[in-house]
Amino acid sequence: MTDSIVMFKALQLANEQRNAYGMRYNDFARYRKHCANRTHRLRSTLKMTHGKGREFKKLPALTPEIVKDGHLQLLLLEAERAWAYSQELTALALLPANDDKSSTLRHSATGRFRRAVNWSTQLLSLCQSLFAASRLSAENLLQITVYTLILNGRFLRYRDEFEDALIQMSVARGLLDELAASASTSRDQALATLFSDEVGPEIRYCAHELGRTKAYDIDGIVSEIAGRHQNHIVEGCDTIIKKLRSEGDAAGKGANRKKLAELMWEGQPVPVRNPELVDVLLKVQEADYRLDAFEQDPKKVGTSKKGVAAYDAILLALSDAEDAARKLVEAHQLSGSSSSVAPGGVRDIHFVHAYIVYQLLSRRIQRDLLLVSALLSSNSGPQVRPQKANLEHVDSRLFPAVVKLLDTVLQSLNQMRALSIVDDSPDLASAVEARLSFIKARRCFFLARSYTPVKKYAEALTLIQHANIHVRETQSTLSLSDADPISAATPSYYPLSNENVAKLEGALSSEGLQLKRDWFAYNGGSADSATRLDKKPLFFDIAVNYIALDMGRLRERAGLAPIEDSETVAQPVMEKRQAAIEKARAATPEPKAPAASRGGLGSLLGGWWGKS
Repeated sequence: MTDSIVMFKALQLANEQRNAYGMRYNDFARYRKHCANRTHRLRSTLKMTHGKGREFKKLPALTPEIVKDGHLQLLLLEAERAWAYSQELTALALLPANDDKSSTLRHSATGRFRRAVNWSTQLLSLCQSLFAASRLSAENLLQITVYTLILNGRFLRYRDEFEDALIQMSVARGLLDELAASASTSRDQALATLFSDEVGPEIRYCAHELGRTKAYDIDGIVSEIAGRHQNHIVEGCDTIIKKLRSEGDAAGKGANRKKLAELMWEGQPVPVRNPELVDVLLKVQEADYRLDAFEQDPKKVGTSKKGVAAYDAILLALSDAEDAARKLVEAHQLSGSSSSVAPGGVRDIHFVHAYIVYQLLSRRIQRDLLLVSALLSSNSGPQVRPQKANLEHVDSRLFPAVVKLLDTVLQSLNQMRALSIVDDSPDLASAVEARLSFIKARRCFFLARSYTPVKKYAEALTLIQHANIHVRETQSTLSLSDADPISAATPSYYPLSNENVAKLEGALSSEGLQLKRDWFAYNGGSADSATRLDKKPLFFDIAVNYIALDMGRLRERAGLAPIEDSETVAQPVMEKRQAAIEKARAATPEPKAPAASRGGLGSLLGGWWGKS
């Protein structure tokens, strides 16, 4: 038992329990109840109960020889339970409904806070004994040391003892920096960074209360105070740090796959300051490696099914990353805490979420364009119209399927354009808008081809005109910016050049000309596609006005089916007109006889003055 190594990461356990049971939204009551239930289960598992009934059994002393990791978890959760209860009581004391008992609540909160510090101090003492017996690593010891320092510093700040609180917090922040620098995995590094971000605002507050002129310079305060007090507060601190670095060098050799590659955006690193994000982004990185290996294999590039499967894997990983980042953003907005804000207020969790969404949309666009290429390559080229003799061999479902895929690309580009990181970059925004116009042009182009088999030439030509407008918009947008971040990126998910636009413009011109020819050959260019069975040829438009044609006889000689009202059709046109004239004359009233003429000047000048 004495030779077994105890693995106990206090900061990791505290972070996982807090995020899973209410502390993400500052629900102290739920977290306190969870800690109470968990401690009861641990006591039963470790057989540390005081017996049943009225008989009280005193527990044996907890010595390093009998300690397991469950005992350390029990002490940590007891400290967390007392701390959560103190925060809950403090929040209740601030409510207007509890004004009459606010002092009692604050007094109880102070007692619970002091109890939490006692539990953590007991845990630290036990861990120091385990470290001296070589049963606990330096990393684990520093984690529980940092936890105790943060808890004690917060208690001192709660009691307005800002000088001592500043020392405790600064030493804890210095040790967290050492943990982040010596971390063997990106997850451990993000964990240390997360707690550093939580401590930073409290250090600034204490420095401000003490009247420091540069209270905003957290790093300067930490370097000044931690170096002076860390050996005094933490026993054997230099020795522990030296051993931590040696452990980190030994563990780092076999942890390359757990290291997250640095994420870059416009030449600047993207901060990943949360362990949950590191876990999902590592899966994204692994899927990205597999996709790159697939694209570099010339034997697999032509197989669209395997290509789509490779993209599906990375899209699934990016979806999980987006979901985790979105939950962190929502928790940050609801809680109003500053723990998710990076130093300086730049590139916080909101920026990381927008970055992940951009990567998700870019990979989705790349996958959809691959599907479009695979569909078109099965028949003809994307910009080449099939020959008229081969039109019947083209699957009628091809072009509607292409249009549907282009709709999804259009939707992804619209979502991408609305992202804050795209809106903040003029060149990138211009590049996205150019691709929006180009996709709209391609969509109109293939939608026009969908109307051609059903002989709707007017609709098809209208779509070709709309496509030409979008092509001009694309050319105008590309000319406004000298740089194209999308085409210059590695990899480029949607390369676009002036040659591609010119090629599409030429295809639209030839397609429009062919549509006009097909339309004229179909019904002479009439907008009414529904033709009558007895419609006369174009030659008879003038001759029929003077010659009585027997359309039934003409249809019979042409080998067509006779029509029912052949007598009506063969009725001479001149007779019809004569009957219409006689009818109009019969309906016209005859003029009345003029009234008897009257003598005098009035009758003489009545015509001039408008009188009868």
